[in-house]
Amino acid sequence: MKEHQNMEWKESWHDEYLKWICGFANAKGGRLVIGMGDDGSVVGLPNARKLLEDLPNKIRDLLGIMVAVNLKTSGGRDYLELDVEAYPAPVSLRGRYYFRSGSTKQELKGAALDKFLLQKQGRHWDGVPVPFLKAEDLSKEALDGFRLRAAESKRMEAADLVGSGELLVERLKLQEGDYLKKAAILLFYPDPEKFVTGAFLKIGFFRTDSDLRFQDEVHGDLFSQVGKALDFLLTKYTEATISYRGAQRVERYPVPAEALREALHNAVVHKDYSSGAPVQIRVYTDKITIWNPGGLPVDWSIDQLLEKHASHPFNPDIANVFFRAGMIEAWGRGIEMIMDSCQAAGLPRPKIRGDAGGICVELPFAPAELPAEVECAPVNDPKGSALEATQETTQETTQEKIVAILKENPETTRNELASRIGITPDGIKYHLTKLRVAGLIRHVGPTKAGRWEVMEDDG
Repeated sequence: MKEHQNMEWKESWHDEYLKWICGFANAKGGRLVIGMGDDGSVVGLPNARKLLEDLPNKIRDLLGIMVAVNLKTSGGRDYLELDVEAYPAPVSLRGRYYFRSGSTKQELKGAALDKFLLQKQGRHWDGVPVPFLKAEDLSKEALDGFRLRAAESKRMEAADLVGSGELLVERLKLQEGDYLKKAAILLFYPDPEKFVTGAFLKIGFFRTDSDLRFQDEVHGDLFSQVGKALDFLLTKYTEATISYRGAQRVERYPVPAEALREALHNAVVHKDYSSGAPVQIRVYTDKITIWNPGGLPVDWSIDQLLEKHASHPFNPDIANVFFRAGMIEAWGRGIEMIMDSCQAAGLPRPKIRGDAGGICVELPFAPAELPAEVECAPVNDPKGSALEATQETTQETTQEKIVAILKENPETTRNELASRIGITPDGIKYHLTKLRVAGLIRHVGPTKAGRWEVMEDDG
């Protein structure tokens, strides 16, 4: 036999070992053997019969649990086996909570203790009710945006999407009694960081791990965060290769938009929001990494995560709302979809790493090469226009579209531009600012109205 997660050997009894019993009870149970050496040999316990009478009462009085204490004999030497069951309720020793992790005994404190106590009560962090907040405090824009997504996904009855915000929140099970749950704050409150530290995204462009060139922070409700972050990644932080199939223009991102979108959704849905740390996205010249301070389900490994598995959301209430909005699946297929999207695009297999601090998804870029359509371009192209086309960026493409639309109708609103081009209004705002600074357009009239004038090209 060897010591392991559910087995511990001690040569003699000390009251200090009550902590080990507490740890076993709070984890998956285990066996504490008294009178056995570190090498697994029985050394004997002179006072075994007295301890056989005293320990059950001591454990009951100090831990509030019952433990089977069994007298054993080997080679004429007595020893004790204490079989500890896993308890559904939290067990404490003098007000302190211990937990068996691997072959060690850990005292639970802070966020780890909060999480443990919630789980023992069958609850999750995002389901905890919060005082001082009412349904009328939630963002009408965020609620209406959810209604549109849920109507398109058809994952809620149409009748459940009408009515007040309070009714919608209740139907989404984001309310407990008179209080909203923490999930409602993250999903629909305009400034979640007022209640939840670190509830935002950070994006940075790095030449090396220590060479940060520029960065952005993305704030607001979770729906806004993932929308804005995807816009930034596709229009500011990465470039799309442009090629042509006949007259058709083809844009190829270094990472498929579908894979990026799914990775972002997974990061915000499975994040441990009690950590106080933001989701961190690092863009390099050859990859994107998305890190979130979350963790795997108990006893899971990265290999299990990569296999087909049932859904085990870290934040079930947040996951339910994202599912109703059509933004994630309910069958644990998120990682599989990321892998499939990258494989279909001919990209290297994404890498997933887990540690005590969180989960990191690494999305490698495609090898730098010209698409086949460009390699087959006519050789008598003196200006190299086909090659130049491959060097256009997504930013330039989007801004060209904006300028063309404004030439047609200078009074086109930001929301109308967003609808026609297929990015969010915040993404449009970013590009309009870039165009204005470059002197390509100017705004005439009131800030929230007026029109855009496209400046004439002197050349």
